[in-house]
Amino acid sequence: MSTVITHKQFPNHKTYKMDLCGHPLTIDVGKVAELATASAIVSYGETTVLVAVTAAPRPRDGVDFFPLSVDFEEKLYAVGRIPGSFMRREGQPSLPAVLAARVIDRSIRPLFPYDFRNDVVVTCTVMSVDRDCSPEMTAMIGVSACLAYSEIPWAGPIGCMEMGYVDGQIVKNPTQEQKHASKLDLTVAATDGKVIMIEAGADQIPDDIMYDAILQAHEECRKQVAFINEIVAEIGREKMTYDHAAFDQELFDDIVANFMDEAKAAMDTDDKNIRESRWNAMIEKWHEKYLESHPDMDQYLEEITYKFQKKIVKAWLLEGHRVDGRAKNEIRPLAAEVGVLPKVHGSGLFTRGQTQVLSICTLNTLSAAQKLDTIWEEEEKRYMHHYNFPAYSTGEARAARSTNRREKGHGALAERALDPVIPPVEEFPYAIRVVSEVLSSNGSTSQGSICGSTLALMDAGVPIKAPVAGISCGLIQDDDGGFTTFIDIQGVEDFHGEMDFKVAGTKAGITAIQMDIKNDGLSHAIIKEALEITKDARYAILDEIMLPCISKPREDVADTAPKMVKMKIDPDKIREVIGSGGKVIQKICADTGAKIDIEDDGTIYIAGVDKASCDAAKKTIETIVFVPEVGQLYYGKVVRILPFGAFVELAPGKDGMVHISKLSNRRVEKCEDVVNIGDMIWVKVIEIDEKGRVNLSYKDALRELENNPGLKK
Repeated sequence: MSTVITHKQFPNHKTYKMDLCGHPLTIDVGKVAELATASAIVSYGETTVLVAVTAAPRPRDGVDFFPLSVDFEEKLYAVGRIPGSFMRREGQPSLPAVLAARVIDRSIRPLFPYDFRNDVVVTCTVMSVDRDCSPEMTAMIGVSACLAYSEIPWAGPIGCMEMGYVDGQIVKNPTQEQKHASKLDLTVAATDGKVIMIEAGADQIPDDIMYDAILQAHEECRKQVAFINEIVAEIGREKMTYDHAAFDQELFDDIVANFMDEAKAAMDTDDKNIRESRWNAMIEKWHEKYLESHPDMDQYLEEITYKFQKKIVKAWLLEGHRVDGRAKNEIRPLAAEVGVLPKVHGSGLFTRGQTQVLSICTLNTLSAAQKLDTIWEEEEKRYMHHYNFPAYSTGEARAARSTNRREKGHGALAERALDPVIPPVEEFPYAIRVVSEVLSSNGSTSQGSICGSTLALMDAGVPIKAPVAGISCGLIQDDDGGFTTFIDIQGVEDFHGEMDFKVAGTKAGITAIQMDIKNDGLSHAIIKEALEITKDARYAILDEIMLPCISKPREDVADTAPKMVKMKIDPDKIREVIGSGGKVIQKICADTGAKIDIEDDGTIYIAGVDKASCDAAKKTIETIVFVPEVGQLYYGKVVRILPFGAFVELAPGKDGMVHISKLSNRRVEKCEDVVNIGDMIWVKVIEIDEKGRVNLSYKDALRELENNPGLKK
């Protein structure tokens, strides 16, 4: 019996195209991943990302939150690489992949219905990378298109745009070459009317330039939204109906009516522990009053608490009252301290209210820089920032787990904020790691880690270009569109507010922004005001707390830090310094106790426990690579005498010969009439022959020194 073959047809396959900043954007639907709820192959230039979105038909039992999961999968075949791991396959996501997933999550999450409980999984697989066309931006646009045309309830679409700042000009979707020169790395996601996500790193960009870049990005996002709406108009599916999360509105209204005064009294404190204690005591009263008539009330307690507290906090903030009595532009009590830990290379403790972060700086040789194996161009990272958020920082009794995405994201935010002020390797040849340990958390620990890390870097003697401070701004809106912004949000304001707008920077400008929201987006007016009040707050933190604690970096690194010496040799001499099988360099390290890193261009970094070991290693290397120059004077030791001349050691193992005729202007019968073994004499290199032999002249050196006595110096 012969095999029957039928050619597969794709009746629903459609391709949509638009021009995006000079590159073609193509969205292919209906051809791949047919069993996903929605899928598309998205191409931007030659960057290709497969986006698949899957939604569960019904919620899982007992789920009282929206279970959204976003995965950004980087495949190294996309850039023609084989993974460097032992198994030669991709492992856990790299940090840039985690950050890309977080950016997409923060952009789409606010637009899902509040009471939607079905699992939604978004998978973005990067299959090909064009360095001039961002895979993150490509993925974001694809996710927006898939969610918009699918049956999943979602209030999009959104657009996404990356911006740069090159040679004094704002640049849309900068090329790879422009990114290398850019002072700005800004990503904006937005609906047609509002900005929904901002992520930025910048080299001290002024606030007004940052604001203009955000507005220009929004204009480009609007074009993408219009393009996706055309797709939805043609192939969009009817949105699914879903089981709305159950809630006992009658019980909630009764609790609010009977316990409003007590709830306000419980909330009105700056101490998180007191607030929770008061609230828990009040819940016991709810149980006494309502449990018999509402036996299932416990399943609604968390949401009742959330809505009740939000009702109070929102009303207070709109009236200008905050739970701890502060003014909207008032920062909680601050404290800063450096040198809090012995032995470490640098440490800084930063406290803001009940938020407290201890940052520790460690210096090492450049060989300790992190090696990266990703789809991105960067292959090595010299400055690393890590952030830890233990359970005790929030008073939770929970065992430690591996680093989660939030911790990685907050560490990356602090790293991004401080990276522009880290001195270049030519000025400070160290690998630098800063670890921020959150000791107490009650609002914006990421910004606390930025302040604490600035202190730690300065305490470690890292010559940063300028100190960096960070602060967060919150938001409450009324039903008519009016809004109130307030500085330095604490935990309860973050939880019940509508925005966490984090800004870090120096006196010269912004170095990082991260914006999280819980509403459907921000108007331009809100963004402008948030930038203004965070700027004033940054200045105040620097002037009143951080700089009085430590006004400038230490003059030198700590005694416990490795000492570093830099030198440069001819690249052709690198092989001689390393030696066969590394024997020469290994012996230098063993003899001096120094650690040596050699770059391909001949730059050598020598690290040791003290300056003496570094200098000893440097002197040995100088001896190995020493090459005398014709016409130069050298001061050397007579080490051997033969009838025809004297041999002078110019450097250990590097001799030259003074012929007897070059010892004096008069006739010399024997060399000993002029010099003896052990004498230190000046000689001039007059020739290096084809065999590499160095010919010297004593009489020419004396004549030159007589005419120019200063040469001896």
